Amino acid sequence: MKILIVEDEPSLRELMYRELTRESYVVECAATYDEADRKLAGYSYDCILLDIMLPDGNGLRLLEELKRNEREESVIIISARDALEDKVEGLELGADDYLAKPFHLIELVARIRSVARRRRGGRKGFALGNVVLDPESLRVTVAGEELPLLKKEFRILAYFMQRPNHLIDKTMLAESVWGDHVDQLDSFHFVYGQIKNLRRKLQEAGADIEIKAVYGFGYKLITPDTQS
Repeated sequence: MKILIVEDEPSLRELMYRELTRESYVVECAATYDEADRKLAGYSYDCILLDIMLPDGNGLRLLEELKRNEREESVIIISARDALEDKVEGLELGADDYLAKPFHLIELVARIRSVARRRRGGRKGFALGNVVLDPESLRVTVAGEELPLLKKEFRILAYFMQRPNHLIDKTMLAESVWGDHVDQLDSFHFVYGQIKNLRRKLQEAGADIEIKAVYGFGYKLITPDTQS
């Protein structure tokens, strides 16, 4: 799960970043309205933690722009302004939740998980064929047996299992799993290596789903009902 923190207070931003990366989320940060706007123009996210009071703009206007453009990111407003009118406006604009400062980090994580479950239609995890992935416990099982995966391998599989039978561009995959720092890399060899290891582990475990390479484009997760 890829999260964007939009928060101008450095200490709180750092605390949230550390906690969420410890929870194995891919996390990026923006300290201003303009920085958040630029990141959202270039990247997609699963969840945005959005402060209202930014030094160069109102976070609610950013939310308004997201919904106008029919973006699919979940939005949790985090703000020291606990006024009823702010909550109502944020929720009416399309925010998924509202968390007033100060808050405990454990509650923030719980809110993120709750929003993610709602996006999945209340399902705890993802199941395709004989493979089940639980994003909260970070566990994968194949035919009921646990499949040990490295953190990046888990993120790659989670990304594919949310998009079965869809053609996945390697650049979009890299951005979602590694974050916007992928721009600093010279090649995608690290992506190829991680996918190669993941494909091997799935095959050895007897998984009936398969990540296939599509030459010149990227990859596609093939499910049992589409395999020939």
